[in-house]
Amino acid sequence: MKKAVRKTDQPIDQTTGTSIPRENLSGAEALAILLLRAESVLGRLEAILPPAQSQETDWSALAWRWVVNKQSATGALVAVPNVSAIRLSALRDIDDQKQRLVANTEQFLAGRPANNALMTGSRGCGKSSLVRALLTTYSKHGLRIIEVDKHDLRDVPEIVALVRGRPERFILFCDDLSFEAGEAGYTALKSVLDGSVSAVPDNVLIYATSNRRHLMPEYFSENAATQHLGEEVHPAEAIEEKISLSERFGLWLSFYPFSQEAYLNIVNSWLKHYGLKAAQIAEARQHALNWAVGRGSRSGRVAEQFARDWVGQQGQ
Repeated sequence: MKKAVRKTDQPIDQTTGTSIPRENLSGAEALAILLLRAESVLGRLEAILPPAQSQETDWSALAWRWVVNKQSATGALVAVPNVSAIRLSALRDIDDQKQRLVANTEQFLAGRPANNALMTGSRGCGKSSLVRALLTTYSKHGLRIIEVDKHDLRDVPEIVALVRGRPERFILFCDDLSFEAGEAGYTALKSVLDGSVSAVPDNVLIYATSNRRHLMPEYFSENAATQHLGEEVHPAEAIEEKISLSERFGLWLSFYPFSQEAYLNIVNSWLKHYGLKAAQIAEARQHALNWAVGRGSRSGRVAEQFARDWVGQQGQ
C-alpha cells in the first residue's frame, strides 16, 4: 500500500484557479509568500511560549520611568541611574511658586492632606526643574519620583498598585502635559484625579507641567456659548468638559516670562557657578542679552544655555 503523499502548498492564479509553478513567481511574490508563512509559524510559537515575566522593580532607586514594552504591551518601573541633582536655591525668581510647591510637598511627606499640582506657563521657566529639585532636597525624607509619559497615563492604576502600601512617598510626574480631543490618556488621568472607583493611596501625588493651562486646545469659536458648534446641542457644556481636567488639580502654579533684570540675575548665577569673576560676568552682560534676542525668549533655560556657551568659549 502506497503512502499518501502530502501536497505542498502552491500559489494560486486568481484568474484561472490553477496553481502557479514556483519558478514562475517573481522575487517580490516569493518573498510575500515566505513572510506569510513565517508570520504563521511565529503565531503558533507565541501561543505555546510561557508569558514574559515582569521586570523586578529596583526599590533602592530614587526615581523611575514607567516604560512599556511595545511587543508585550506590559509596563515596568525602570530605575533612573543618574538622577540630575538640582538645588532649590539654584532656582531663582520663582520664589512664590517654589514656596507653595515646597509647602505642599512637605505636607505630603508629613502624611498630612496635600494637593495634586499643575504647573503651567512659559517654557524654560523652571517648572520641571522645580520638581527635580524637590527630589534632591527631600529624597532623604522618603520622596521618590516616577516619570510617566502622557501616552502611558492609562497605566496609572497599574503603577499605583505597585507602590500601594510602600513606606516611600511617590510623586507621579508627567512633564509637558497636553491633550488633543479624544486622547485616551485624558480620560484616564481625569478618572485617577477624581471620581475613580479605586482611590489613589495617600502615598501618591500627581505633579504635572504644561504650556497650556487647560491642557487642551481652545478655539475662538468656543467663546460664544450660545453658538451652535456642529451638532453640539449644549456647546457650553462641551467647553466645561475641556477645562474639567485642569480643575481636578488642587494646586495651580503659573510661571511667567522673566523680565530682563531677572534673566540677567539667572545668567550671573550660572556664570558664578562656572567660576567666573565679577569683571568677567559684567563683560558677558550684553552678550547675554543678544543671546536672548536671538532665541526669542528670556528664561532660565536660555540663561543656562548662554552661560555654558560663554564659559566654553572663554576656556573656563
